[in-house]
Amino acid sequence: MGTSEKSLRTCDKGHKYYKSSDCPTCPECENERKPINELLSLLSGPARRALEHNEVTTLQQLSQLSEREVLKFHGMGPASLPKLRLALKESGLSFRK
Repeated sequence: MGTSEKSLRTCDKGHKYYKSSDCPTCPECENERKPINELLSLLSGPARRALEHNEVTTLQQLSQLSEREVLKFHGMGPASLPKLRLALKESGLSFRK
């Protein structure tokens, strides 16, 4: 597997950063963002954005999905599932079977 060459980019706010993927997220803007709730604050940036992109911002919304469905979200990986399971369990919820 070859490595991609990084290209210099500038976001809408004027931050300059290098990326080798086609991901448009500016790392500086992402660091400035504060998660809007407890569920999203548990997760890494890619996993948080995956839920946000799919309009899942509450544990109630998350409980309507199966683990398999959540794992299909671009940016969501298996390392996030234990955190999500625990957050659901602590609220008396679980993933849909």
